[in-house]
Amino acid sequence: MKNTGKLRGKTLFITGASRGIGKAIALKAARDGANIVIAAKTAAPHSKLEGTIYTAANEIERAGGRALPCIVDVRDEQQVLQAVEAAVAMFGGIDIVVNNASAISLTGTLDTEMKRYDLMQNINTRGTFLVSKCCLPYLLKSENPHILNLSPPLNLNPLWFANHTAYTIAKYGMSMCVLGMSEEFRSLGVAVNALWPRTTIHTAAVEMLHGPEGALYSRKPEIMADAAYAIICRDARDYTGHFFIDDEVLADVGVKDLIKYACYPQNIHLLSTDIFLDDTGPIAKL
Repeated sequence: MKNTGKLRGKTLFITGASRGIGKAIALKAARDGANIVIAAKTAAPHSKLEGTIYTAANEIERAGGRALPCIVDVRDEQQVLQAVEAAVAMFGGIDIVVNNASAISLTGTLDTEMKRYDLMQNINTRGTFLVSKCCLPYLLKSENPHILNLSPPLNLNPLWFANHTAYTIAKYGMSMCVLGMSEEFRSLGVAVNALWPRTTIHTAAVEMLHGPEGALYSRKPEIMADAAYAIICRDARDYTGHFFIDDEVLADVGVKDLIKYACYPQNIHLLSTDIFLDDTGPIAKL
């Protein structure tokens, strides 16, 4: 999907933007000339995880954007507030928030330690609420304000609770923020939407869960970046309260050939449907 220039000069506050989907969205917006606030924890190189807020900032600036790397743990209200204040001081406001930061543990009830339960709740649900709350005073001053949560449709099929109740609760908390905030701020012109992938996306989380072979069944983060870009370029007053799926968003803007997004194009018949979507068979047709 080609860039349109619509995000030139816009300021995006993206959590977890040092790698994976968050960084891919940041780079997509940077190609328009957007300002990117990289709100993430990784300031020093990690032995198992690629990239830091500073390496991401370098990539963003090489892509044509302006970057503000901020050390932010979304569980820490003071760190979030400081990053928001720094963003406003540097760029003059905030136009778009992408709540991407997330913690995952696909464990059953008896195997989920409470510290892990608390981590998921505090990053996924509380972190999304906190970042949105802190940014909203500035979003309300923007011409076309968006909040985009990377969270699934609220699918109440018990299948998605049975094997990992704790994670589902935490992830659905992000989606309930969409449900509530979209209606709360509808009349004020702030769009609040969710975006979720049709297939697994090859990120550090997928590699942690499935090993390097997870790439064989996954798409690249760029499909989510292109879909996110299409959403946040829309008129905020016309598109709010939606639970978007990446390939459906792209189809709406005329992108139907998705082969380029597969990590291994020769394996497109093996692509794995992501969790929380009831059609769990191979994506042979895409």
